[in-house]
Parts: sequence; C-alpha cells; structure tokens
Amino acid sequence: MKTIIGPLGLVVLATVATLVGCSSSPAGDPSGGESDLSGSTTGNVGYYSGGDGDGAYGYEGGEPVDDDAGQGGAGGAPSEHVEAVGTNPFVAVDHDPLSTFAADVDSASYDLFRTYATDGGSINPSGIRLEDFVNYFDYDYAPPAEDAQQPFSVHLNAGPHLAQGDTRLLRVGIQGKVVTDIPPANLVFLVDASGSMSGEMAEVRSLLAKAVEQLQPQDMVSIVTYASNPATLLTATPVSEKQTILSAIASLESGGSTNGEGGINAAYNEAQRGFKQDGINHIFLCTDGDFNVGVSTTEELEALVEAKRKTGVTFTALGFGGGNFNDAMMERISNIGNGTYSYIGSKRDAERYAEDHLLQAMVYIAQDVKIQVEFNPQFIYAYRLLGYENRAIADDDFRDDVIDAGEIGSGHRVTALYELAFTEAALPIIQGEFPLEDGGTFNGNPEVDAGDLVMVKIRYKNPGAAEADPAYEIAESLSPGEVTSDIESSNSDFQYAAAAAAYAEILKESPFADAGALGAIEAILEAQKGQDEERAEFLELFKATK
Repeated sequence: MKTIIGPLGLVVLATVATLVGCSSSPAGDPSGGESDLSGSTTGNVGYYSGGDGDGAYGYEGGEPVDDDAGQGGAGGAPSEHVEAVGTNPFVAVDHDPLSTFAADVDSASYDLFRTYATDGGSINPSGIRLEDFVNYFDYDYAPPAEDAQQPFSVHLNAGPHLAQGDTRLLRVGIQGKVVTDIPPANLVFLVDASGSMSGEMAEVRSLLAKAVEQLQPQDMVSIVTYASNPATLLTATPVSEKQTILSAIASLESGGSTNGEGGINAAYNEAQRGFKQDGINHIFLCTDGDFNVGVSTTEELEALVEAKRKTGVTFTALGFGGGNFNDAMMERISNIGNGTYSYIGSKRDAERYAEDHLLQAMVYIAQDVKIQVEFNPQFIYAYRLLGYENRAIADDDFRDDVIDAGEIGSGHRVTALYELAFTEAALPIIQGEFPLEDGGTFNGNPEVDAGDLVMVKIRYKNPGAAEADPAYEIAESLSPGEVTSDIESSNSDFQYAAAAAAYAEILKESPFADAGALGAIEAILEAQKGQDEERAEFLELFKATK
C-alpha cells in the first residue's frame, strides 16, 4: 500500500511513484485466479446531488415511500415511512473510473431489522440500507499511529465475493482515533413528549439517565420537550448536579400532538444560550418522527436543520417506537444536521447506546468526510458500490470543500464494499435489468498509479471548520498482488463484512441478491458467533429470517 497526505487539496507524493496515464482497455484478472465484477454509484443521488446526473439505478428521492405493508403487527414491531434508496448499478471503468460518496456511520436500518426480527414483524425490503448492516459490527482495524497527522487510518483489501460467479470484493475500512481529552460539552436532549411516545418514554428515560453517567462533571445538560408546544424542562445544568438532572428525566411524560418544528427551534435556541466555544455543542433528538403540527414534510425539516447547522450545533436523531415511525425523515435530518441516526428498540438498546455510542456521536474527529475510489482500467472492467445509494456525491465535487458530507466520531469505523469485475465476462446477467452504466470514454487525468488496482482518496476537515475552510486529503492504494484468491485466505473481518452485505442484499431483494450464498453466509456467522455479543445475535436473527 502507498500513502499520500496533503492539506489544502495539494497531493504530496511521498514514497509514491509519479502518476501515469491508464490504458482504456481492461486486462485480465490481476489476482491470477478467477475474474471479478463490480459497479458503483457515480455522480449525484439524494441531497448530496450536484451536476452530472449519474446516480444509483432505481433510486427514489423526494418524499418517503409510505411503505407500511406488512410492517406492524406481531410483537409490536414498528411500522415505518421509508425511502427506497434503490441499488447501485455496475459502472464501466472506461466510462467513469471514479466513485464518490459521503462517509456514513448510521446503524438505524440494522437496528430496525433487529427489532422486526426479535418482535416478529415482517422485514420491509425498502427499509434495508446495506451500509448500516456492514457498519453495525466492530472490525479489528488498526488505529492511526499516535503521531499520525490524520485522525484515522485507512485499510484496503480484496478477495472473493460470496455470491456465485467470478466476482471479487474490495473492502475500504476507516478507523478513527479515540479521543481521550474530551472538550467540555453543551448537550440538549430534545424529547418528543407527544401522545404517540407513551409506550417509549420509559426507554427515553433509561437512555438519558445512562447518558448522564458517561459525561464529565463540567458538562452541561438541557432538556427540551415538545408535544402541542415546546417547553424547556431543564435549562443548562452541570452534570455535577446529577440529582437535579435525574429528577427532570424522571418527570418526563407524554401527551398531546407533535410540534416537531417548535421543538427543533427551541432546542437550537437552548444550545445557543449555552454555546461552548471550542467545546461540543450537540442536540440529541428522541422521537418516533411523527410530526403533525407546523413544518412536517421531510424537505421542510431538512431545510430547517440545514439552516440551524450554521450555528455550529450538531444534531443526532434517535428513533423510538412504532406506529407511524418515520425512518426516512430521521435519516435525512440527521445527515443534514452533521450527526448520526440510530434506532432504539428496547431498554437494553437504550442503555447500550448510551454506554457505547453516545460519546462517538458527539465527539467528532473529522467532518465533511468524502471518499473517492479511483479504479484502474488496466485491471478492472466494472465496479459496483454496495450501499451508500443516498450518500453519493458528484465526482467533480470531491475537491469542492463547500460541499457538505459525512462526520466521523471518536473511535468510529467506516466500511465500504465494492464488487469488482475484472473482465466483461464476469458481469452477471440479470434478465435485462440493471444494465452496465456505460457511455463515452473518461477524459479526465488519472491519479491511480499504473501498477495499482485502485486508489482510495479521503478528504476531510477538522471538527469545527467553517464551510469555506480548506480540507485535507489522504490516499491509499492497493496492488493487484494483494487480492486474495479464496475466501478462506481472507481475514475473518473481511469475511464477516462480506456475509453481512450479502444477507442485506437478500433482505432488500436486490437484483444482485444470491440465495445460493445463504450456506456460505451461515457458515461465516456460525464460525464467528463467539467473537462478541453482536455477532452471536446476528446469527440468531439470520436463522429466524432467512
């Protein structure tokens, strides 16, 4: 592997050979074994869109798909408003060798799957976001060196795909550093106290009480509620006055309609009153997303949060409950608010989130993180990005530092998988659907080294950077000789990510789903069930839903 680090958009070549042009005609399989396949979204999809019109094949933007069929029912599993993100197509490398998207660490789609499977509800294919399944699990990526300039390390490897056919997977892994010197925090918990939250208020109280235990004595906590109207239940109070905060949490009750707009405005106002310069200023929204008073459409709420984002206050969405749970809105406003999105389906989930994910969600190590993968047409015929359909960014916007992207928190891991076709013959035939995205030959200047398979470029800003501030850029490359020839030779984390992605494809009824891979998936899950609680649980969920 080769590393390039450069601030302000200038690529500094350290131990890297001079970049040379790439041939436009693909060569044979660089792994020396079977050939492979892939494809990826390029261009613009969703609200990161910008100019050239490329995008995820079948992606549906706009208002959420009110896709409730088969969702509720047994065990109280939530019914949801979802946004069907579609599935990325294969893209010919000669046509577009660049795949660009925003980093994402959300887990809500997998959280919802867990709740459905545990409570006996049906799985809604439209609600499956593959990247959430892959990113839910821990992987043993080495962290950045203590003296590293960048806040995360980058790990690349490639090996066989679990699906039947001559395909390979490329794994891009990012491991964020763990922040030990945490700056003082100004946190606002925005709690939906409307009638629809009556069954979930105990979980909200559990999460908030456990969250207080994770904070420092000098941190400040406020609680804003909203039902028919917003109200400040607790003004900014230091965590050293723990009993005062816990008493306010214990008093939370529900009733009335849902003025989410009023609550969001009130929470940002409260955050501004206690704003900590050079500190953490963050809102945690706890809601089922069923807003019915004031501004309530997804687009209107996005515009509201986007405008408030300029205050320097970041915004995380935590989903609770069933009924009219609005998954699509929650994901989009957390993305636009420079935060993350998780779903809390039980008291255990609430406490685990507070213990394991609260600090990651509010302590950022990098913002506006964009990933661009450049494929070498000498070796790869086509590629496909697995997931991230609604996180696509126009290739030309990668080095436009005004473009909003994703955030990475303390200790966060980000994993992205690509399916690679080394030859045209490796592309799957799917009865005329999802044709290869092809067209004119790419006429840009290649940056991938002529002898490398791929070059992965990551662009980011430091936390708190202004919109116009320049970004830093790092890069890693993978050579053809580093591709493993069989799944058994791949490390266990690579195998697990491949299994999680393959099962997500089946659940979402992707055109590329391969039911023939179920045996291989189960074998990997069974072999790794003892690694941690999450992997043991996934095996049981797999058995219950396959």
